[in-house]
Amino acid sequence: MQDWLTMTAADLGRGIDEGQIDPVNLCKTYLDAIDAHPLRDRIYARVTADRAMSEARAASARAKARQRLSPLDGVPISWKDLFDTAGTVTEAGSMLLKGRIPDADARVLKNATAMGLVCLGKTHMSELAFSGLGHNPSTATPPCVNDMGAVSGGSSSGAAASVAFGLAAAAIGSDTGGSVRIPSVWNDLVGLKTTAGRVSLDGVVPLAMKFDTVGPLCRSVEDAGLLLAALEGTKPADLESVDLEGRRIAILRTVAMEELADVPAAAFKGAVEKLKDAGAVVEDIHFAPLEDAMPLSGCLFTAEAYGLWRDVIEANPDAMYAEILERFRLGKGHSGPDYVAAWAKLEGIRKLYLEATAGYDTVILPTAPILPPKLERLEEDHDYYVSANLLALRNTRIGNLMGLCAMTLPTGTASCGLMMMADPGCEERLLRLAAAAEEALA
Repeated sequence: MQDWLTMTAADLGRGIDEGQIDPVNLCKTYLDAIDAHPLRDRIYARVTADRAMSEARAASARAKARQRLSPLDGVPISWKDLFDTAGTVTEAGSMLLKGRIPDADARVLKNATAMGLVCLGKTHMSELAFSGLGHNPSTATPPCVNDMGAVSGGSSSGAAASVAFGLAAAAIGSDTGGSVRIPSVWNDLVGLKTTAGRVSLDGVVPLAMKFDTVGPLCRSVEDAGLLLAALEGTKPADLESVDLEGRRIAILRTVAMEELADVPAAAFKGAVEKLKDAGAVVEDIHFAPLEDAMPLSGCLFTAEAYGLWRDVIEANPDAMYAEILERFRLGKGHSGPDYVAAWAKLEGIRKLYLEATAGYDTVILPTAPILPPKLERLEEDHDYYVSANLLALRNTRIGNLMGLCAMTLPTGTASCGLMMMADPGCEERLLRLAAAAEEALA
């Protein structure tokens, strides 16, 4: 039974389907592991044990009747604390929302529940999802599985930790500038950033709605595909018979390849060689307009975030973590015309990017240019906090700015990942390529 805590969600689902795993026992195993874990309160904001057991009992009855709702029916997962959960406090990691209890589940949680997934509880996160580091002194800061003195990455910090520490079979997070992929890479998980607008944001506490996306953090590409289908209430992508032979892969030789720490740089180089060994054709490409796109995030992200939250924040600014408050207030400095002009410029660059990469199956980068920063230094050094946060999200932010879907895969080197990006709406194609890459990297 202990092995259940390290199995992929897909394998747990197969065990349930074959009658080898009872969803009730599986749920109890996870709940017991959560209760016994010394990091429980740094990972979970709230555990929904009664709901989980009720859902597990229903899944068990369906399994015995051979009426399972999906391949993940009966599998227990965690949810980032910005997904509304009916009757359960949902605070998005902020004292500004303390005691907030939604009346209904978020649409994606409704969909997943309708597919039989079991809700273990809500995980800690960066305040209002506005940091890639995962440090939150207002609630809790989950640690990195590879370095207990470092942050786990944000903003889906607890989501990643819940899976990495064996306290959930998978997790659902959100990604506005890298918030699924950074905690995934630093905790050696697979993370999928979906295309903006594809997965419902109904009932999801917003940050910057034109960039906000919902996606899974999990143990395999297969899990990511199954979870995407559960979030949408659809059939999963077919990942059978995948390979990299003859696939054209581009390395984006721009700002994303600068200031790479030695370990992530070496891990990326090794991963590229494995892709080549598997038959992929890997080429460098240069896309100069990206240099003009990157600075636009300073206006686009902060103006939208501050516009959404200004009244709530300024009514009680002392309730916020100072670093996050400062980041939101950067949005004050941008006018309406600034925002409109930035979007117009970005839309033009997005079109050029799709034209420049049209001949490739995927574009790859190191997921994060740095290893997870030490918590102690982040707490003591404001300038370091700001620079580390910006650098951590630099590469992932490219996918958000260009409007792409993207995945991070473990490279086999602790806290180092390979990011694969594909055109908007092409998650199924990306999942197939990632499944082949996952096999090559293993």
